Amino acid sequence: MRSLLSFFAFLFVAAVSAISTTGDRLLVVLDDVAEKAGYSKFFGDLESRGFKLTFETPKSETLSLFRLGERAYDHVIVFPSKAKGLGPNLTPSILLDFLNANGNILVTLSSGSAAPNSLVSFLAELDIQLPTERTGLAVDHFNYDSISAPDTHDVLVLSPPGPVRPDIKNFFSVGAPADQLLAFPHGLGVTLGAGELLAPILRAPRTAYSYNPKEQAEVVDDLFAAGEQLALVSTMQARNSARFALVGSVEMLRDSWFDAEVKKIGATKAVKTFNREFAKRVSGWTFQETGVLRVNWIEHHLDEVSALNESNPAIYRIKNDVTYTISLSEWSWDTWTAFTVPTNDVLQLEFSMLSPFHRVALGLDPSHSTPEATAYTASIKLPDQHGIFNFKVNYKRPFLTNVEEKNTVSVRHMAHDEWPRSFAISGAWPWIAGIAATVAGWVGFVALWMYSAPPAGERKKETKKTQ
Repeated sequence: MRSLLSFFAFLFVAAVSAISTTGDRLLVVLDDVAEKAGYSKFFGDLESRGFKLTFETPKSETLSLFRLGERAYDHVIVFPSKAKGLGPNLTPSILLDFLNANGNILVTLSSGSAAPNSLVSFLAELDIQLPTERTGLAVDHFNYDSISAPDTHDVLVLSPPGPVRPDIKNFFSVGAPADQLLAFPHGLGVTLGAGELLAPILRAPRTAYSYNPKEQAEVVDDLFAAGEQLALVSTMQARNSARFALVGSVEMLRDSWFDAEVKKIGATKAVKTFNREFAKRVSGWTFQETGVLRVNWIEHHLDEVSALNESNPAIYRIKNDVTYTISLSEWSWDTWTAFTVPTNDVLQLEFSMLSPFHRVALGLDPSHSTPEATAYTASIKLPDQHGIFNFKVNYKRPFLTNVEEKNTVSVRHMAHDEWPRSFAISGAWPWIAGIAATVAGWVGFVALWMYSAPPAGERKKETKKTQ
């Protein structure tokens, strides 16, 4: 009995500490380990959520993202470095291999130091461009903090970001107080390519622009980017659902800005920054504490009265009525919850061979839904085509892990005893009537021939010849 209680206690502790769905080993790369004192609250929040932090410098001999071909860490945070490179253990190819191995990376930049060459090459692989000089400063003369930057205007004061699209769930500012503002101090903006895997979280206002303060003083001749072209905080989710986030201002993670108060130009009073909660949400998404979808089970079966309705059969018949159901859950910080498709979005089912024969919306199935999982279902009639088909759910949205499920089934022709009788087909009734008329006419003719007597004159002649 005691061993059983110990087993359940172990499961409970494991469930409580398993904050991220991909692991708790977190590597923090700093130019100097002593710098971590300025980010104690940020690191403290990570540790309180169950992460095990390891601090290393880029040139450390013990630094390695892989050990014996496997990931040595589950997540990596890269802070700005004054060196031109990040050393042999953080090359662009190694960072890409880490993403391909389902590792997650959070990179921070600073306008005070140029980004290392290896980091610039790594970002270029993700279709993220930095200024040519590898540094820059985002400035806005209309949205700045009048307390800390009344002259330089390089501390941007912004509202918490809204959803990228109406059909995308908002992970980064939902529930934020209306009076709180986000401070983006001394930051660097980047431009994003047209890749479908990239998604910006925080864009610069239309009045902002980027320039190099070391080369340009009062007049800006050649802008790198301006307005909403500048992505201040951006993300990328790979096809294997590994995540990457880029924060253009490392100072927004400092303790001083977590507790700071900012005052927007023209405002009557100062308000506390939203930086601490925003940093939690960005890091939580990057390290797969939010927005992780799980397929619990899938079932497809016949939806016919006289059928056995076996679950997930390997073969169907053409024109069968079939019901498909999928159960989905979403990981939210420390528990699995029911996943709800956003109002303006739809979860679709495809029944396809080489191309879809059906593409229908999956509707909510309350009878199979629970507080921890939501079931979605749809009913279809199989096409009049035999072959190998797939039930496919391909749900890929920004900020959510990919759901790509494919179940292969065979669809056969009707057997000889499964075809409907001809009298049940209205189109065959004229032919059946023709056959019936032909048979009735033939039977009538035969009966008339057999039972009709010959004429009287011919009967007398026949009797005389016989005598």
